[in-house]
Amino acid sequence: MKRMYFLKLRSFCSIASKAVPALLLAMLLSFSAFAQTNGTIKGIVTDENNVPLPGVTVSVKGTNTGTITNANGAYTIVAKGPEDVILFTLMGSLPKEIIAGDKKVINVTLVTDTKQLKDVVVIGYGTASKKDVTGSITTIKSEEFNQGVLTTPAELLQGKVAGLNVTKSGDPNATPAVVLRGPSTIRTTGGAMEPFYVIDGVPGASIDLLAPADIESIDVLKDAAATAIYGARAANGVIIVTTRKAKAGQTRLSYNAYVAMEEVSKQLDMLTGDELRAYLKKNDQTLIPDLNDDGSNTNWQKLVERKGYSHNHNVSFGGSNATTDYGGSFNYLKNDGILKNTSLERTTVRGYITQRFFDNRLRLGLTVTNSHTRSNDIVQAQVLSNMLFYLPTVSPFNPDGTYKEYYARTGSGTLNPLSLINNNFIKTDDSKTLITGLVQADIFKGLKYTLSLSSQRNQNNYNSYYNHASGLAVNLNGVATRKAYQNTSTVVESYFNYDKTLGANTIKLLAGYTYQQDRTNDGFGITTQNFSNDALTYNNLFLSNPANTSQIGFDNNPISTLRLISYYGRVQYSYADKYLFMASLRNDGSSAFGINNRWGYFPAVSAGWNISSEPFMKHVDLVSVLKLRAGYGVSGNSAGFNAFSSLLIYGTPAGNSKFLYNGNITNAIGPVRNDNPDLKWESTATTNIGLDFGILKDRVSGSIDYYIKKTSDLIYDQYPVSTTQYFVPTYTANVGSIKNSGIELALSATIVKSHGFTWRTNLNLAHNKNEITNLSNEKFAINYIQTAQLGGKGQSGNYSQIILPGYALGTFNLWHYMGKNDNGVSTYQKADGTITATQPLTTDAKLGGNAQPKLMYGWSNNFYYKNFDLNFLLRGVLGNKILNATLAGLNNPVDSKIQNIPHFTTNESYNDINAYLISDRFLESGSYLRLDNLSLGYTFKPHTQSVKSIRFYATGNNLFVITRYRGIDPEINIGGVTPGIDNNNFYPKTRTYIVGLSASF
Repeated sequence: MKRMYFLKLRSFCSIASKAVPALLLAMLLSFSAFAQTNGTIKGIVTDENNVPLPGVTVSVKGTNTGTITNANGAYTIVAKGPEDVILFTLMGSLPKEIIAGDKKVINVTLVTDTKQLKDVVVIGYGTASKKDVTGSITTIKSEEFNQGVLTTPAELLQGKVAGLNVTKSGDPNATPAVVLRGPSTIRTTGGAMEPFYVIDGVPGASIDLLAPADIESIDVLKDAAATAIYGARAANGVIIVTTRKAKAGQTRLSYNAYVAMEEVSKQLDMLTGDELRAYLKKNDQTLIPDLNDDGSNTNWQKLVERKGYSHNHNVSFGGSNATTDYGGSFNYLKNDGILKNTSLERTTVRGYITQRFFDNRLRLGLTVTNSHTRSNDIVQAQVLSNMLFYLPTVSPFNPDGTYKEYYARTGSGTLNPLSLINNNFIKTDDSKTLITGLVQADIFKGLKYTLSLSSQRNQNNYNSYYNHASGLAVNLNGVATRKAYQNTSTVVESYFNYDKTLGANTIKLLAGYTYQQDRTNDGFGITTQNFSNDALTYNNLFLSNPANTSQIGFDNNPISTLRLISYYGRVQYSYADKYLFMASLRNDGSSAFGINNRWGYFPAVSAGWNISSEPFMKHVDLVSVLKLRAGYGVSGNSAGFNAFSSLLIYGTPAGNSKFLYNGNITNAIGPVRNDNPDLKWESTATTNIGLDFGILKDRVSGSIDYYIKKTSDLIYDQYPVSTTQYFVPTYTANVGSIKNSGIELALSATIVKSHGFTWRTNLNLAHNKNEITNLSNEKFAINYIQTAQLGGKGQSGNYSQIILPGYALGTFNLWHYMGKNDNGVSTYQKADGTITATQPLTTDAKLGGNAQPKLMYGWSNNFYYKNFDLNFLLRGVLGNKILNATLAGLNNPVDSKIQNIPHFTTNESYNDINAYLISDRFLESGSYLRLDNLSLGYTFKPHTQSVKSIRFYATGNNLFVITRYRGIDPEINIGGVTPGIDNNNFYPKTRTYIVGLSASF
């Protein structure tokens, strides 16, 4: 056996001695061949200008093998065989595939995908190519946003979108008024006039959740053909916000920061102490020594105003690979107002992650955003008035350092402005958190399912304290108010998208379901008084000692839970990219409305014709884009309602809160609102015809739109009714209609484009005509609604505006000024045509102009020279009126012994006892032209792999304004039902100087 084994072993060794070297040689040759045909592949990726492209995803198609190019565009990847396909992808470029073969070096040039960069817009529940859009939509990219000290993202769009009016004062704690294509309601509560916001697909999300630096683009949906997919909440337009995310195959880190100084752009020209004394002496008048004149020259505007310093910091990061997208950001803003003790401090934290499975067929995502805002404020209604009216002949302080006050003084300026600022304060602490979970599944080719669940929580804490020395709480020993309310919103969106292309036919289908529940006013509010000292301010309210229960006030804000359920569908069809059709239908049900009208339908239909795609346009080289579109749709307005809006409500009647019952003090309970089972949302029907065009290979492009927007079923909650039929003498009902019609023009042009210099310009113009068409129906009738009760000396019962069929919202109804009589006294025309030198009656008022501008415009220009960039924005309005009630109230020569007057009044007769009356004498032009933004920047691109670019810039905001308006600023709020009124309540507009940097890594 041993011998036989040895023989076999020797035979095997003999064979092995010959075979093994051959086998090793074969393996070596095979390995050598592999090294030559696949193995490691290197290369550089460049763009059309031969500039290296960093961040390009390079992968072996169908595998998990992948890498990205470095700052020099270089990459290295390992292929497994010559048949492998190397895939090169970059957002904004056309992908490219190359077979590995036997190549060791593969250099690639990627071509820019102009359609992907320019033509993608966000629509409801999806995206679309701009050439396929049949509605009126404007897209603003991040590079086009306004730069400045911005407290809300809405300010990014100021002057950028035709038909969108954004107005804001210098108050850091105030939100801007945003009106799109004119007012479509006569309600103001709960954002009834505001557009509907959608953030990354979450409907109704708070716009304050986002820092401006975290926004990638904003799409403004204007007409009902585009907005009706959002149904009962879209009558005022829809603003869709898309946040920044990492591009495919890239990792990014960026830091954006600025510091700013703000100053008052204009002060009212009031008299100094010496000038007031001289004016009174000229008219044989004197001030009461010490009490009204201690020899001072006090500029109260200067004392309560200051230079405001602000700074903002934003750090963001993100990455995207074959299976995961992730990112986050941190933003900190500190904005000190130009009125002392006013400021805003906001911290925003955001993070997201998306994981892809099964070759990207399943995507799971989670996004968490928190915005925490702390603000300090003052009693603005008092400070803004008293800093103008208070006598400049009085010093701020007594010899002992206390504030000088004289509470017995009558007139309009009776409280020391510095005391108002420092002895009263308001603090708010607002925290908003939005959590969104996303599931997307590609069921089969063309069919995608999306499930989105979001929860938004808003916790708002309000605290104020008027101390022992407060002129607003004299002898009350301190008044404290605390409020704590939590609002929560839960939204579930579930929908299918199906896309199919059959030859020249393309069809896109959408079907979905929405559930939303809003719970509001979960909390309390209480006011109490009489504290032993001011040490704890509003803390520990149990230390207050109110004399009776009437000195304790509770908020009347009941908890409300509102639900919305919706079903919606949409079909989009195109043939040969020439003929376009879109139709949508949404069915909304809301618990806010009457039992007979809980559900409503919101249809829309639109069509488009890409004329430039027709064969007869092929040889028209001048025209690159020419598209005609038309649409009609109905959307609704259900903002500002709670679950009790249509119900019979019992509560505490006004003026009858307590009564004595069996020896006990008891709350009075009774009906406070009538029920209306037929109450429903306001409906807005819009017809829009538009033309999109591009010429000279899109060097010049733009659009023109004409629209008619009719709102019916206007809701008014003060219709007078008989108490023999109803519990309460006023009724909330759908009565009335309003109409807006207008034309919009948007132009974009690249005037110059050379190797080193580029000049781009954008112009938008918008004309809108607003008209109240009806306020009555067969059941409820009202001829007009008086608004704008401004008060003032002897005018507490007067109204300055009227809502009247046939006229615009914001129409003024004022006494007609007829000049001075021989004694220098202001005269006015009475209703019968006669002239009077005494105060007229309310029935003598005449209709005047209105606050709605006839034309809004914005013109921006961007210049690029090598690494430098310069841009500016001019914007303004024409044709609107402003009621300068501030100047009217100040124009009171008779009371100049107890309150200050402007230089304007020195030209008035001291005997003019009517000079202060609010009349059309103070109805002024609100037209203006403003240099809103001027920025100069320099971008440095170091030749390192770690730093992509660093941009330094300097910006000026509100550098000048050209206007005939005599007030502080003509940009008066035109939102609400009393637009265009300046009545001692305008927080001064600021002029801002900013330096900042943006760094990308």
